[in-house]
Amino acid sequence: MNQIVALVGMCGSGKSVCCEEFRDAGWEYVYFGGVTMQELEKRGLPRNEQNERAVREELRATYGPAAFAILLLPQIEEKLKVSNVCLDGLYSWSEWKVLKEAFGDRLSVVAIVADRKLRYSRIGRRIVRPLTPEQAESRDVAEIENMEKGGPIAMADVFLMNGNDIDSFRADTRSLIARAEAGDL
Repeated sequence: MNQIVALVGMCGSGKSVCCEEFRDAGWEYVYFGGVTMQELEKRGLPRNEQNERAVREELRATYGPAAFAILLLPQIEEKLKVSNVCLDGLYSWSEWKVLKEAFGDRLSVVAIVADRKLRYSRIGRRIVRPLTPEQAESRDVAEIENMEKGGPIAMADVFLMNGNDIDSFRADTRSLIARAEAGDL
């Protein structure tokens, strides 16, 4: 029976790098942030922190705090029919509850954890959507206060530390994937 691993963590923790490893291992991929990006594109808005935050919060105001899980549920179900699935960016406690109800023990949540200063440094250096430390902190606060982000992190089945070099993190992720494929999460 195919499994789902949902990655949670604050911005810059390493979710995207972790997802790359899952994809390289043949897992299907669903990017929660893709809902926001598609909506920005549909509206003709540029990708930036201000527009992304406004769209994320508007979608949740319209569809409820579980908006992204509800909107992505059909896609997740289809991909799960043919493969294991990695979910990138589960955000809210409400989304966690929807996914847990839909998939039960087939869902494992992995929290990617890194020190705040390290995350902010990474975010500032990234090519796509870099943020200043002030912008990164503002995003963290908004996600914690407005999007229930702490719940899924607190309830994670596994915590994956990302404080070393990228090669060590990739190796740790590959070990995690092997555990997931063996049903050991």
